[in-house]
Amino acid sequence: MNISLCKFFINQQINLIQNLRHLSSAINNQLAEPQFGLLFDIDGVLTRGRKLLPYTRDAFRNLVKANGEFRIPTLFVTNAGNELRLSKAAKLTQILGISILPEQVILSHSPLKLFSEFHTKHCLISGQGPIAEIAKNLGFTKVTTIEQLSDAFPNLDMVDHKKRRGFHSPFRDYFLPIEAVVLFGEPVKWEACLQLIIDVLMTNGNPSSPIVRAPVSHLPILASNADLLWMAEAALPRFGHGSFLHCLENLYEKISGHQLQYTTIVGKPSEVTFYHAEYLISRHAHELGLKQPIKRLYVVGDNPDTDVYGANVYNRYLQRRSLSRVNQIVSQTTIGTLTSSGKNISGKNLWSSSNSAEPAADNIEQYYTAESLESILVCTGVFNRETYDETLGKNHGHRDMFIDAELRKPKHTCEHVLDAVKLIFDIEQFR
Repeated sequence: MNISLCKFFINQQINLIQNLRHLSSAINNQLAEPQFGLLFDIDGVLTRGRKLLPYTRDAFRNLVKANGEFRIPTLFVTNAGNELRLSKAAKLTQILGISILPEQVILSHSPLKLFSEFHTKHCLISGQGPIAEIAKNLGFTKVTTIEQLSDAFPNLDMVDHKKRRGFHSPFRDYFLPIEAVVLFGEPVKWEACLQLIIDVLMTNGNPSSPIVRAPVSHLPILASNADLLWMAEAALPRFGHGSFLHCLENLYEKISGHQLQYTTIVGKPSEVTFYHAEYLISRHAHELGLKQPIKRLYVVGDNPDTDVYGANVYNRYLQRRSLSRVNQIVSQTTIGTLTSSGKNISGKNLWSSSNSAEPAADNIEQYYTAESLESILVCTGVFNRETYDETLGKNHGHRDMFIDAELRKPKHTCEHVLDAVKLIFDIEQFR
């Protein structure tokens, strides 16, 4: 079969899929069963610090039935990381006036549950809130906090003159070397955390050991939430964990002569966070009793560098995945055509559950059915229409982000979350 004929098959399949999307949207409207899911940021979209933003409750009244059950699969995807999902869900339940399950909440560190190879290593953890409990909840079994490290080595933290101690701690003799560093979020005492983390990296986990030269390859670092800024009650955005990481990166390179390297950075805009969200949104749809797969996702956020950027990156991934599945269908159709007049070479039905492009019911791929993800930027948080100027070329993204100005442009822009929900309903013809 020549190339032009293959392209013809692919184009035919793409056109067929597009027509099926329009048809499914019309049927979806008639049956009142959505084939779309919603991902909401929290700070700057629903709240500003502890203050509930206007129109938030009005928006969510459209998303639930009279009994308080969600009509549409909905998740809350935040880069906050200073608490457990259980407590975040409880707070959302209180401020929204509807029941939010922990399974509907994705915090910045939630995807670290997938990094099981580090769960048995001795990890130094940084952040605030119940970080030891957070680490345990994610699967980490051996952790030491910055405060515990400071207690074991009292001569390391020398910034606060009142806390300087010269005596030898008995814990020091029994301290096991650190094997990895996990950064959950911005800490309270930046200077102490910066000092002790760099001490651990420079000494390969043995902070009391003298070094001849800095290691070229340092310990693994797992970080969550690279937001440079976030929006609270103040008029201007506040420093986020990305600001702390910026300090750490520059100090380490200045002192060691080597660039700080991360094993992973999770939280928005990382693809792994949206991959995790796609799985959970399908699970929520299943729990709501929806029969149709979730085909379209919408992200509502206030930050072009995290919410919009991450959504657009994942949308590109979804387009590649959809095309790959089309190519697989075309490939199988072509093979089936070539072998229909003779014996099947493999001796199997190419459209059986073991060979079909559609996964079997017990396959985890049944939860990954999205074909698109659209970004909606609201003007109630970090983004401000009056002060934002994309021509200035500001990049508030993390150092390791691929810079593409197009990825920072939202598909839609709305004044607030209620307008965003109305827009989505119009697009989906959902009432």
